[in-house]
This record gives sequence, structure tokens and C-alpha cells, in this order.
Amino acid sequence: MTRSRCADRSRRGRPWIPSAAAVGAALGLTACGGVDAPAADGLQGGNPPEAGAAPAFAVDPSWPREMPDLWVMGAITGVFVDSRDHVWVTHLTETLTPEEISVEQDPPIASCCRSAPTVVEFDADGNVVQGWGEPSDDLATWPRNPHGIFVDHQDYVWIGTYRHHRVQKFTRGGELVLTLGEYDVTAGNDSPTLLGGPAAIWVDPSTNEVFVADGYTNRRVIVFDGDTGAYLRHWGAYGESPSDSASVPRGTPGTLPRQFATVHGLIGSSDGLIYVADRRGNRIQVFERDGTFVQEAFIAPETLASGSAFVPVLSNDPDQRWLYLADGTNHKVWILDRATLEVVGDFGRGGRQVGQFLRPHGMSIDSHGNLYVGEASTGRRIQKFTPTTPELRP
Repeated sequence: MTRSRCADRSRRGRPWIPSAAAVGAALGLTACGGVDAPAADGLQGGNPPEAGAAPAFAVDPSWPREMPDLWVMGAITGVFVDSRDHVWVTHLTETLTPEEISVEQDPPIASCCRSAPTVVEFDADGNVVQGWGEPSDDLATWPRNPHGIFVDHQDYVWIGTYRHHRVQKFTRGGELVLTLGEYDVTAGNDSPTLLGGPAAIWVDPSTNEVFVADGYTNRRVIVFDGDTGAYLRHWGAYGESPSDSASVPRGTPGTLPRQFATVHGLIGSSDGLIYVADRRGNRIQVFERDGTFVQEAFIAPETLASGSAFVPVLSNDPDQRWLYLADGTNHKVWILDRATLEVVGDFGRGGRQVGQFLRPHGMSIDSHGNLYVGEASTGRRIQKFTPTTPELRP
């Protein structure tokens, strides 16, 4: 299915504490993109653009607002903004230490805190709407170890469970509707029914096809019918057959075999393309929806730790001109020109302060062009970045 044709593709809760916002505004806490944004250790993946060419963002220190019931979050693994501009977040409850959830200990060892549910929905103002997915002995319905979340055009909530090889479809209220794959069972890249470390989901609103980044154990994109769960097709890097046996080292262009390293994120565009983030391959590969290969680009290819290409998100202007790429190793968000996949800027840097990142791992965009970035590992927070470039504010 490989055919390169990239030359002429057109571009298409509770109340918050007021003093936090006041302090943020007074200090002018921002994270800016564009030509003035420093690269991490010289790993900038493209040539500097003309002044003002890249989008820019400022962090909103007042979002989200305080969560109810002493909730705290562990490592955030998924973020998605739905059609209502509500922000859905998944996190790993098991990453919280006893000291962090002291109220849950028997007996309690301090007065704060307790784990938020596995899935939390915020409204546009940052207030908690609901949470569900409490730890349960019922493994059939519990989205254990979630990784990636997507709310489709029919308001169904899709969640991947990367350690347990399945994708689950829920109602907004958390009722299980459909399961793809089988708990703790995998059978390699050629299986039409079993998954291998699914990391992300995207549902095509025009066909209701479910695209899964099946990439922690397997090395493929696999597609199912969103209503029945029936298998439709799958492909590997360059649209070719994925292999269970090929060695896939981390490395730079020219050292990788024709296989994905870690298929970690994916998103579909309005003009019929699928953008796949190959995390440890340090690259984005672009396909038509039937798996035909279109083009690729390497991002910070010297990143030999755990890769640079985590989660792709498209801007919401009519042509979707920009592609944003969360990089959980260099702790930043790259900004790419979607047509050329050239890096034109970035924002963020490693750190724990407002506007900085530790392991950006989940990311999504709302109807106003605001980006929401969730941090895994010890970052354990979600931040909102508002566009300061006028054309990015619909």
C-alpha cells in the first residue's frame, strides 16, 4: 500500500483560589512559541522561520479549578476535548503514593488527599463535571491502566488500556458498550481481533471507523467498525506489513528498519489523512485512511531516551495548517507546518513551574484553539495554553 505523494497535497467543582490567577497575571506567566523559543539541547527539528510565522501560546494559570472531595491525579495519560469543549482526562491511579492519598489509608495517615476517579470530565471553565472508572474487581468494565482517550461524534468515550491490550467504548456516564481486544491477551501484529498495547484512538466521524495506535507491543495502526467492533484493516510503517520479529532499535534516520518503533498517537485531518506519532522512532508518518503512505518527518531525531513523538494534534483553523506534537522526553510541544511537516517553533521546557512540562503525554484542542496538555510520570497535572496569535482564535 506504499505510495508517496506529498508534493501537491493541499493544506488543508469547587471555586478556585483567586490569588492564584492574580499572581499568575501579575507575573505574566507565559510559554511562548515561535522563533524566540529555545530548543532543548540543540534538538530543534527544522530551520528557524521568518519572524511571526509560528503560532504562540500563553499559559492560563487559573485552569483547571480546584477539584472536589480532596481529589488528586496521578500520571496523566490521556486528554481529549469533546464537541462541548469539555476536557476529558485519564490518569494512572496506581502511581499515587500512600502519602499522596493519605485519607484512603486504613486508618487515614493524614487529612489529605484521595485519588480522583480514573476518568475525569471538566467543563470549559475548568470545573469538574463528573468522574468515573473507580478501581474494581470487575475487570470487564474497569478501564484499568488507561492510555489515550477519545470522545467521538456520537458522544461515546473510547479508552485504551495499554498494559492490558484492549480498547473500551463507554457512554458519557461510564457504561461499557463495546470492547476491542481481550484483557491481558495478545497475539501479534497479524491478529484481526486481539490488540497489543493500544495507546491512542481516533474515530472518523464520516465512516464511524475506529483507528487504534496499537503500538506498545504491536507495531501497527488497526481499524475497526465503531458500531460492531468488526475488523477492517491494519498496516505498519510506510503502509507495509508489520513484523513481530524485526528488531526496532531507537535511533536516527537511516538506522530504523521499515517498522514502527512505538505507535503512540494518531489523529485524522479534515482532508482525509491520518497522522501517526511513532514515539521511539522520533517521527510522524502520514497516511491516507486506507493505509497508503504519504510522507514522514523526523522530529528531534537525536532523542535516544524514550522518543520525541508522543501525541499529534491539529489546529482547528479551516485548513488545519498547524500540527502540534507533544514531546514527553524533551518536555515541550513542537509546532509543525502540516503541509511540509517542517518544525517552525515550539513552546515549553522541562520543569515544574507554570508553563513548563514534565513528561507531556496527553494533549487536545478546543473550539477556541486552546491547547490542553497533561503530564505523566511525576508531572501529574493538566495545563491550558491559550493562543496569542489572532488567526488561531476562531
